Amino acid sequence: MLQIIPAKDRYFSDMGNMNSHFLFSFADYYDPQNESFGNLRVFNDDFLKANSGFEMHPHHYYEIMTIMLA
Repeated sequence: MLQIIPAKDRYFSDMGNMNSHFLFSFADYYDPQNESFGNLRVFNDDFLKANSGFEMHPHHYYEIMTIMLA
C-alpha cells in the first residue's frame, strides 16, 4: 500500500552543519512501521551548510545518490 508522508510530518534532524527530513527509520529515528521501501533503505532530504559535508565513513553495499538543488 502506498503511504503519503507530507514534508511537515517527516522526522526532522538538526546536526549543526546539516538539517534532514527522514522518510524512513534512520540514525536516531526509529519507526518500526516505516523502515524501508523494498530495496530502498534511506531517502532523506538533507540540507548542508556551505563549505561543509560529511567526514569519511564507510557505506558497504549501498549506492548513494546526491541531487544538488543549488
